[in-house]
Amino acid sequence: MKRILIIFLQVVIVFLGIVALAIMIRFPLTEGRAQNLDLFSIYADPFILYCYAASIPFFIALYKAFRLLGYISQNKAFSLNSVRALSSIRYCAIVQGILIVMAGLYIRIFHNKDDDPAGFLAMCIATTFVSLVVATAAAVFENILQNGVDIKSENEQLYEQSKK
Repeated sequence: MKRILIIFLQVVIVFLGIVALAIMIRFPLTEGRAQNLDLFSIYADPFILYCYAASIPFFIALYKAFRLLGYISQNKAFSLNSVRALSSIRYCAIVQGILIVMAGLYIRIFHNKDDDPAGFLAMCIATTFVSLVVATAAAVFENILQNGVDIKSENEQLYEQSKK
């Protein structure tokens, strides 16, 4: 049962990555100011390029989560690799939150006066909040796993000493 659940979660992570990539490819084509532009001009827009660059931490975090589930399926949950994966996820979430705030500030300051940035800014606030929740959860789990790794290594040392 545990193995099936881990495989299901890995499939969900892959599906989430594919959906995010599809949205990133399709959304600029439907966005309001891009309706009259050719394909090159749409994807050469500095803000679109920034969004693509800012999505890198998201995909790194997905990869690290996939790897973490792999460690768990191999019964290596209490290992340094798991702690490092959670640490990477935490840093990626923090960086993602900062990049989203920067995008929101850019739109707030430099938006066209005819546009209403309220929807975009609301999405920025919501996704920044989600990033902070992910970073906090990763930090808590990282601390728990680090304590487990410390206890495991302590027990292994005591076991080796008792054998002598």
